[in-house]
Amino acid sequence: MGGMLETLKNAWKIPQLRQKILFTVIMLMIFRLGSVIPVPGMSKDALKALVAGDQGGVFGMLNTITGNAFQSATIFAMGIVPYINASIIMQLLTVAIPSLERLQKEGEEGRKVIGQYMRYGTVVLGGIQAIALTLSLKNAVVGGLNPFSFITIIFSFTAGTAFLMWLGEQITENGIGNGISLIIFAGIISRGPDGVGSVISYLGNVQSIIGKIALVSVIVVAFVAIIVAVIWVQQAERRIPVQYAKKVVGRKVYGGQSTHIPMKVNLAGVMPIIFAMSLMMFPSTIISFFFASSTNGIVTFFKTAPGSFGYALLDGIFIVGFTFFYTMIYFNPVEVSNNLKKNGGFIPGIRPGKPTIDYISKVLNRITLFGGLFLALISILPTLLTMITSFRGVWFAGTSVLILVGVALETIKQMESQMLMRHYKGFLEK
Repeated sequence: MGGMLETLKNAWKIPQLRQKILFTVIMLMIFRLGSVIPVPGMSKDALKALVAGDQGGVFGMLNTITGNAFQSATIFAMGIVPYINASIIMQLLTVAIPSLERLQKEGEEGRKVIGQYMRYGTVVLGGIQAIALTLSLKNAVVGGLNPFSFITIIFSFTAGTAFLMWLGEQITENGIGNGISLIIFAGIISRGPDGVGSVISYLGNVQSIIGKIALVSVIVVAFVAIIVAVIWVQQAERRIPVQYAKKVVGRKVYGGQSTHIPMKVNLAGVMPIIFAMSLMMFPSTIISFFFASSTNGIVTFFKTAPGSFGYALLDGIFIVGFTFFYTMIYFNPVEVSNNLKKNGGFIPGIRPGKPTIDYISKVLNRITLFGGLFLALISILPTLLTMITSFRGVWFAGTSVLILVGVALETIKQMESQMLMRHYKGFLEK
């Protein structure tokens, strides 16, 4: 914590970084302001009752990541979930479709085109979700649902999501950190007072003073232990030793030094959690909207399972899968091996070429599996606690903490890298 505060203090002294920090804060304040602007014609009480009866389900989670915007029936009620789903679809299509893969490898121009496709996809998915949300909540429309109110509400929800997408992109380009992650971060952190209120309300059901003290102690210890464990895994890395061969050029000797390849245990950061959460919420949301009365087995599972162990287990499987998916995107063993070979480097005891690729892949798969299982375990922890204690106010015990800590660490790390870059720039200018 002291190191984080010191980083913020040092960053504030640099004019360019101070401007970026202020820009980020202003954008997040706009997000919070939009979270209290109501959608015309929607009843806040109806949505609040819906969330109150679904604390462990899809609506409860949607309300958490939107910072109460869903239960307040505001323009940001759908949050940034359609954008995340569009991003998942686009990244999967990039792997599956050669033309998109070539486009991604074309550099900045190709990424701009893919980004444009992603924006179109966000609007389409947002429109579909807005229609589903409006139809399912037609009883919450003041004066009844009619063509005018239907169009107004759909456009309000869709425009809110599109504006959040724009807001996130502005933070990423002109501020500090990943804009989409920071918006989710701000939404979750704003739910802190509600979480504390839930704990206090639950303590009211415990009769003995000793029981209350014991429960508070367990909650505090668990909260601190989870944060420490998340930070430890997020910062942990496996270092593969590398030796460079000596080269004699004239009378000078080059190379011969030893170094290492740093491989982070959780290279993908918080994105597997966010993506798995969004992927799980999408079918649950659609089923809850359109198939509320169906008795089909799959429909029943997605309709009633949120908050159950089976649902949490499936979410954990998706988290592990996305962890491997993103790690393979960010870290290519073949490319690393080729770069070592070109520069005269080798891993002691491992032959260059395919043996080196196999060794790096083996190490990568092991640490990625550990990182993915850890993320999955922390993610399903609230469900386990709810099953044991019947207490549903444990938003701070799982996915929320992973996102909060992960986003905070990534933002501070980006801030430190920009400080380092400006330090070297200043040194060269002197």
